[in-house]
Amino acid sequence: MKDLINKLLLFLRGMGMGAADVIPGVSGGTIAFITGIYKKLVDSIKSINIQFLRLLLQRKPVAAWRHINGNFLTAVFSGVLVSIFSLAKLISWLLEHHQMLVWAFFFGLIIASAIYISRKIHKWNTLTVLFVLAGTAIAFYITLATPATTPETLYHVFLSGSIAVCAMILPGISGSFILLLLGKYEYIINAVNELNAEILAVFAAGCVVGLILFSNIVSWLLKKYSDYTMAILTGLMIGSLNKLWPWKRVLETGLNKHGEEIPLVERSISPGQFHQIYNEDPMILQISALMLIGFMLIFLLNYLAGQDER
Repeated sequence: MKDLINKLLLFLRGMGMGAADVIPGVSGGTIAFITGIYKKLVDSIKSINIQFLRLLLQRKPVAAWRHINGNFLTAVFSGVLVSIFSLAKLISWLLEHHQMLVWAFFFGLIIASAIYISRKIHKWNTLTVLFVLAGTAIAFYITLATPATTPETLYHVFLSGSIAVCAMILPGISGSFILLLLGKYEYIINAVNELNAEILAVFAAGCVVGLILFSNIVSWLLKKYSDYTMAILTGLMIGSLNKLWPWKRVLETGLNKHGEEIPLVERSISPGQFHQIYNEDPMILQISALMLIGFMLIFLLNYLAGQDER
């Protein structure tokens, strides 16, 4: 019974990761970190290596499964997939009709996450602060970057998957936002909603390759340079807040594949400026409430996880 409950909790954490990954600006890695499974997740993915293949070739499937912590990965990624396929339409609808409220919730969530991760830094010094500033600058620049237009060939779909998944595993960097910059976010979301098997298979293959390669780098950094890695991750979260700030002014628009006008470049503004420019209610009370809910949720999730990552 206890084993079943643990698997269910892992599944729910995976669902949280999947829901976050659908939203540009929010990282599934953040959810993994604050729920206490990040290091175990990275190490398990890293275990899909030559030793794993050797065990399979030696016809030792049970040993190979244990080598990669298969039960753990299955529970987590089952939750991720169920969440992505079940919530993609809902998230798309919320972003279309209640975007400011969605951003507000995740703004509070990311602030709390940055505080949570910064507490993992054991020794603060000048170099640690510089890494925080570097991470902040990188993420802030990414949020200002203009989305590109890339071909819709299978090669570019594969490449987009391998790049976006690297961002997904980093707390603070959103894989969905990287897809947006690559001009593939709506393309992949539509493929999910339409269950386009060919595009999803190629994209998934790119994700698997990128995830395996990048997990080795992240695992090594966490073991050799834990404080500096945490400092960069803290900075990445702080910098990503610019994307999640609810009040925006659209500076540049473009057309999607359906001929609909969508914002390409936005700038964060104050609630007062938002009201002056658009003559709309800035919803300060509602947005502040959702920020607070998102902020408190992180510490609730940490409490429910019942453990801190080492």
